[in-house]
Amino acid sequence: MTRYITLLLLIFPLYAWAQPLVEPSGEYLVENEDGTVDTIDISGAGAQSAPLKVILKANPSGLEGYGQPRYEWKIWNDDDPSNILIYRTEENVEHTFTTSGSFTAQLYVTFYNADGSIYYEFPEEGEDPQAIHFSISESILDFPNGFSPNKDGWNDVLKPKDGYQSIVDFHAAVFNRWGNKLYSWDNLSGSWDGTYKGKVVKDGVYFLVVNAKGADGRIFKYRKTISVISGYNKEEDNTGTDTGGNE
Repeated sequence: MTRYITLLLLIFPLYAWAQPLVEPSGEYLVENEDGTVDTIDISGAGAQSAPLKVILKANPSGLEGYGQPRYEWKIWNDDDPSNILIYRTEENVEHTFTTSGSFTAQLYVTFYNADGSIYYEFPEEGEDPQAIHFSISESILDFPNGFSPNKDGWNDVLKPKDGYQSIVDFHAAVFNRWGNKLYSWDNLSGSWDGTYKGKVVKDGVYFLVVNAKGADGRIFKYRKTISVISGYNKEEDNTGTDTGGNE
């Protein structure tokens, strides 16, 4: 019996008994308006807004005694699986997506013995491929009809309505009735506080011009009037006027 066990150990190296594993995973990195970053597990997270940074990880284990694995990440849009959008050979992949749609990321790994011969390939036929699925939402962008820069903590600034998503290019500017530019900004997290040259502008009608592009290719061109009502008080309003709509 002892000789039989010794023979098996000679034929099959000890390290070959523990098969290496991979457990592909993915996460989103979502930047908040205050500059902080949240990490969200892709699994079950639902559609996200572009631009969207995605990190894919192979998470290998049990590699002791084997050669360096070969990693292959392939990512495609589910509308056209034959068209590989991204092909990378790193263990971990980081990419920022700027187009909407449903995507699949698939990891392929070749494991080698210490002598360079192939031990096995993941996924084998009939094995769970552990594909990672994620989606980027269609674009949405809207602005209120006015705001009240009176520092009461409610609609003190002009900014996009809450719920905007998948906007990859943005520029906004505010003009007075004579066509003079009072303020402009190029970031969705930016806003106009109703001031010009350090002073709050007079109540009245101003003009907002917005040029933006969504991840789905949609073009947003806003040319609308904006009411500045510094004396507006939400608690006293019974007119139903849309002076902000950012809640």
